[in-house]
Amino acid sequence: MGKFALTLVIIGALNWLLIGLFQWDLVTAIFGGEVHRASSGFSRIVYAIVGLCGLYCLKYLFMDETKRAR
Repeated sequence: MGKFALTLVIIGALNWLLIGLFQWDLVTAIFGGEVHRASSGFSRIVYAIVGLCGLYCLKYLFMDETKRAR
């Protein structure tokens, strides 16, 4: 269950990265709706930071369970 939750968090963070950098929503593109979002410059920076944190968390997805618990 932990890996599944972490996977969803990473996917969400990467989606925010796409919104922050390109104003393009991957999840909306897959499931339907308006894929371009209008955002302020500050919110786009926050979205990009969240996305970069998601990229950082990729290492935890592939880490052994015992190492992650420490």
